[in-house]
Amino acid sequence: MSDPTSRSRELRIPSLARVEGETALHLRIHHGTVIEARLKIYEPPRFFEAFLRGRAHTEPPDLTSRICGICPVAYQMSACRAIEDACGVVVDGQAAALRRLLYCGEWIESQTLHIHMLHAPDFLGEADVIGLSRSHLGHVKRGLRLKQAGNAVVELLGGRAIHPVNVRLGGFHRAPTPAELRPLRERLRTALDDAWDTVRWVAGFEFPDAECDADLLALAEEGTYAIESGVPTVLPNDGTRPAYSFPLRDFTDHVTEEQVSHSTALHSRLDGRRHLTGSLARWAVSGHLLSPLALEAAREAGLGDPPSLAGAGRGGVCRNPYRSILVRAVEVLYAVEEALRIIAEYERPARPYTEVPARAGTGHGATEAPRGLLYHRYALDGRGRVTDACIIAPTAQNQGAIEEDLRRLVQAGLDRGEGSEVALTRLCERAVRNHDPCISCSAHFLELDIENIH
Repeated sequence: MSDPTSRSRELRIPSLARVEGETALHLRIHHGTVIEARLKIYEPPRFFEAFLRGRAHTEPPDLTSRICGICPVAYQMSACRAIEDACGVVVDGQAAALRRLLYCGEWIESQTLHIHMLHAPDFLGEADVIGLSRSHLGHVKRGLRLKQAGNAVVELLGGRAIHPVNVRLGGFHRAPTPAELRPLRERLRTALDDAWDTVRWVAGFEFPDAECDADLLALAEEGTYAIESGVPTVLPNDGTRPAYSFPLRDFTDHVTEEQVSHSTALHSRLDGRRHLTGSLARWAVSGHLLSPLALEAAREAGLGDPPSLAGAGRGGVCRNPYRSILVRAVEVLYAVEEALRIIAEYERPARPYTEVPARAGTGHGATEAPRGLLYHRYALDGRGRVTDACIIAPTAQNQGAIEEDLRRLVQAGLDRGEGSEVALTRLCERAVRNHDPCISCSAHFLELDIENIH
């Protein structure tokens, strides 16, 4: 550890097990003012978009699911929607309902993992879930039950809980019978009680004051809380401009990517501004379309009533990243309830999928992964071969907002006199975990480098 009064300081944290992936943070501080925060992602480039070129149009759903072991369904669903859009096919009826059910399973297990294993220790003074299991064993056990319920949904519909193999273009290789879905109902009823208890538990946490300075971007779908489809919709940060939407085919006209020197992940801007996707954005854009039960849970959690998009301003919008855990808990309850509804209304389709014949064209697909809006675009030639691919993940979109969050929170910490390396490190780790970034699913490492400029 270097002298904290020197021109530059470097602090290394050998393991950060509650953020997925390899990343470093570089802060530049000049006379007590944080002038720059850089989230330095140094994961090796994975080249998925490159090796998708030349593949058959049937392959992207299975290949892209390997991008993430936490949310493979999100990649499969976005890929399916983009390829089907290119081929002029719309999946509806019970096959579409099964897709939503599968996605609910992923929401349950992924959001629950973040709430109980990654995020809650920050609020309860524990270093990790091992410590949490000593002080709050009942809550950890409840989290494991909820995650197992989500896994069970994904495994039954997808063939296995990680990287499902039953998903295909147009639907599924095989659709379950109502009798096969029936055992899930009892498990999900128990999960609904556990989800309620989780909402009440996290509502008791203490939340520091903070505000994310970014526009909010989420899918919106008429009549329902958007999960597996929708129209990109923006709630501007300044409150002086109304919410607006744009066609999915114009996504990259609005969300533009750029390479930055300090990260192997591309940064994104929304119409030239920082933006944030994920639970806070979904709540702001579509919270009013949650079920009555989920809205009751939101009120009990202290979120109040969500804003309506009609003339939405800043009022009623939750922009505190620490309180994102409340929205995630409400979304888990909603996903459990939605899964129960779909199972109760399910009738096995005559065919589990719609044929998706190859044709030349460009297609766009987007869904709401647990961490936010996930966009895919594919261009196909006449034989159905992929000639171009574009994948924009939520974490890549959120990096600019996370960096600004870090800059603001560290500045507030310095203003409070919390300038030690230990205090700043804890503050930065917690700020990053608020957004649950999925940097990778393999390594866990954060290195903090603080440069003081005198």
